[in-house]
Amino acid sequence: MSTKPLYVMLCSGEHEKIQLAAMVASVAAVSDRPVEVFVTMNALLPFERGKTPQERYQGGHFHDLFVTKNVPDAIELFSQGKMLGDMKMWACSLVLDLKHWECDTHLSEGLFDGPMGLAKFLADAESGELITI
Repeated sequence: MSTKPLYVMLCSGEHEKIQLAAMVASVAAVSDRPVEVFVTMNALLPFERGKTPQERYQGGHFHDLFVTKNVPDAIELFSQGKMLGDMKMWACSLVLDLKHWECDTHLSEGLFDGPMGLAKFLADAESGELITI
């Protein structure tokens, strides 16, 4: 029996929600489940190339605990999911256009598979299960 792909729409810039999306996506990917992550709106801002974890994240009760307890960085978790499983990450083409960004030069190196529009992502997600964070 084949596993339905998991589609994650990440739209919040809060540290807790980005961390949750990274944990869900990477665990699913390393558990042999295909995963596609669509990063949009404020969620794309922490993926700006060159930011340190201290500059990258904000918000939420657990933010300070993630930092002080040395919880693995969400971007590292996404990278591990891509390296060890079947995970693809897409940057929202609208946000890229609004910010005048390119995936290859403005976003975390090697993390994104390219830009994608919302309509395409939602059409693809009809073949699996979609969660929004």
